[in-house]
Amino acid sequence: MAIPYIREIEFEYGVVEQVSPLIRRVVANNPGPFTYVGTGVYIIGHGEVAVIDPGPENADHFEALKKALEGETVTHVLVTHGHSDHSPLATPLAEWAGCKTYAKNCGVPTAKGELGSADDLGFMPDVKVGDGDVISGPGWTLDVIETPGHTCNHLCFGLREENACLSGDHIMGWSTTVVAPPDGDMGDYMRSLDKIQAMEFDTLWPTHGSPVRGKEFVDRFITEYANHRRAREAAILDQMRSGQTSIPEMVKVMYADVDKRLHPAAAMSVLGHMIELIKTGVAVSPDDKPTVRSHFELAKSAA
Repeated sequence: MAIPYIREIEFEYGVVEQVSPLIRRVVANNPGPFTYVGTGVYIIGHGEVAVIDPGPENADHFEALKKALEGETVTHVLVTHGHSDHSPLATPLAEWAGCKTYAKNCGVPTAKGELGSADDLGFMPDVKVGDGDVISGPGWTLDVIETPGHTCNHLCFGLREENACLSGDHIMGWSTTVVAPPDGDMGDYMRSLDKIQAMEFDTLWPTHGSPVRGKEFVDRFITEYANHRRAREAAILDQMRSGQTSIPEMVKVMYADVDKRLHPAAAMSVLGHMIELIKTGVAVSPDDKPTVRSHFELAKSAA
């Protein structure tokens, strides 16, 4: 079965919307092939609130957030990971609100031009958090969940009162997630999918696009997300069995029906699969640190 994507979304840029009893959303006007309609900033609670993934450092967006937060106290600014569509406004917002920023760490720089959302190299959280940490306010409780894969520092946040997961870029309703080495790791990503699935959330709220709702549907969605990755790995193996050794050439075949603007990101995800295949002894490369320009073959034991 294919991933049952949810691509419909109703919103207005810069306008705060109550999307659940404890969650409000403001969407930044930064649409694109990697951000979909833009970065969805989540405000958790009422009165004393947390803000998750404040988004890009854009003056109009900053003013929209300030307006949405009028009359409230921001106690925490949380960041799922340090990409440039998630974290740049975190420190300015925290300084405006008089609070601190919270994330795992600042991440690992990615190759310039490889992805649509590069690392925000200026971001470092005031407080580093990870598995087992709890962030709370009046009427709301967020569990910190480490979900490495998309990036090494990716976090999700579980909202106990609604059995909901603020999933960042780990699981998105509108698209699959890029797993780009060296920051991204395919093995970690697959284990993190299993981790979130085992928590049996009722709703996933990604930073980009619409939510995935309903416990059974969430379970099915994550299953198909993982199956998609396994299918990509199988396609890579088929390409290598046919004699193909080049990732860009594999991408032309495997992603023929995908917007070509996304092919560089697809190549990075294929590299992520390839590095995992090397780790597990299925593939080999003459390069110690393979890139998308390296060549790959099946290991003799797997041929």
